[in-house]
Amino acid sequence: MSRNLYGGAFAAILLIAPDVAHAATGLDGATLRWPWALPFIGILVTIATGPLLFKRFWHRHYGKLAFLWSMLTLAPLAAVYGTPAALAAFVHTALAEYLSFIVLLFALYVVAGGVLVTGELRGTPLLNAAMLAFGTLIASVVGTTGAAMILIRPLIRANAMRLDNVHVVVFFIFLVANIGGALSPVGNPPLFVGFLHGVDFFWTARNIWFETALVAGLVLAAFIALDVWYYRKDRLVTTVGETKPPTKLAVSGGINLLLIAGIIVIILAAAAWKPGMTVDVYGTTLELQSIARDAALVLIAILSLALTPNEHREANGFTWEPIAEVAILFAGIFVCIIPVLAMLDAGKNGAFAWLLAAVTARDGSPHDVAYFWLSGALSAFLDNAPTYLVFFELAGGDARELMGPLATTLAAISMGAAYMGAMTYIGNAPNFMIYAIAVERGVKMPSFFGYMAWSAVVLLPVFAALTFVLVARGA
Repeated sequence: MSRNLYGGAFAAILLIAPDVAHAATGLDGATLRWPWALPFIGILVTIATGPLLFKRFWHRHYGKLAFLWSMLTLAPLAAVYGTPAALAAFVHTALAEYLSFIVLLFALYVVAGGVLVTGELRGTPLLNAAMLAFGTLIASVVGTTGAAMILIRPLIRANAMRLDNVHVVVFFIFLVANIGGALSPVGNPPLFVGFLHGVDFFWTARNIWFETALVAGLVLAAFIALDVWYYRKDRLVTTVGETKPPTKLAVSGGINLLLIAGIIVIILAAAAWKPGMTVDVYGTTLELQSIARDAALVLIAILSLALTPNEHREANGFTWEPIAEVAILFAGIFVCIIPVLAMLDAGKNGAFAWLLAAVTARDGSPHDVAYFWLSGALSAFLDNAPTYLVFFELAGGDARELMGPLATTLAAISMGAAYMGAMTYIGNAPNFMIYAIAVERGVKMPSFFGYMAWSAVVLLPVFAALTFVLVARGA
């Protein structure tokens, strides 16, 4: 009921001022100062502390809190810069940025949720490593969301008898929900953004496969070492899931694998189709191929629901809560990030001019290592899709040039956004889905800051090692 109220309120905003919205000219990021980022900081702090400090209140009212922070962003913008400018910024964020983002996640979540993997699995180090490796390999093909939704429930079931199983889900987020999706636009939302702005579909696979294999290999090796240690520790207390022999694995709901292939075909077809027709919605231009792509993805999700037996989703423990929570919280994040992105887009004239200076060498050329670390650091907190776009524009915004003379810069941005989205629960949307599913299944997941401690200990040394590789290859 409350979610319908929030959706209706947002719709009402669009309806109450249709005439003035057409006159909107947008926000000038050069006129904004750092206090405009306070609502964004507020929603991040709320997401970080809510489940930890007021768990019951959070789970009942997180939608209200996200709506409140959104209004604390839009209301001051309307008061200071006028309703047309605030409305235009909201419509652009909702239709040009958030809609395609959430529709793709929704389609992958629904379709992958119809794939049922059955079999009595034992959570041994060998099995866990094999599942993480397999998920990492397929993430760039079926998407990080798709791979996560197919494998996370079987993985949790396999490790339900383990005394220590939190680390299994944490490393699953690192590898399957982030690093594994770094090789295609379907794999990770930021690369999808780059694809929509002209980057070739197979460019990342050709240019950062080695770095992705290196990072994934190091993280997987760390997992194996830790899982073996935990497994031996558990066995000192009791046998771990070894009372029954494993049952032969089986996969049901194969129609959904065809639908995942359909999602990939739709994305490629929409990129190739250039009808030259657009629709203007309150100053935001929407291309016909984008509208058709999003509509086709929704249709794919509906087909999955219609063609998959309900028993498959019931056996998977499929619920709408994880995707609903992601949709609501990221809607708030996308709204609150409006002034932050406007300041970043202003470049040297904005409040974050220091950021442009930090990624530019003295001779005016891009500083690739800085692009990697800054795009990654901001991706961990600003969501990696819009952050990728900001640094893409900072580097010139010309896809042809970035795939050519500035290829190392585009590679650094792509790696930073795709890899370091794993640093926090909100760095990449699948992270939060996995967290929500694991909590539903009784896994005692770490808090927001507890998860950051895990990612800092495991991932930062790996990224530091990657930095030396980048420097050596650029020399």
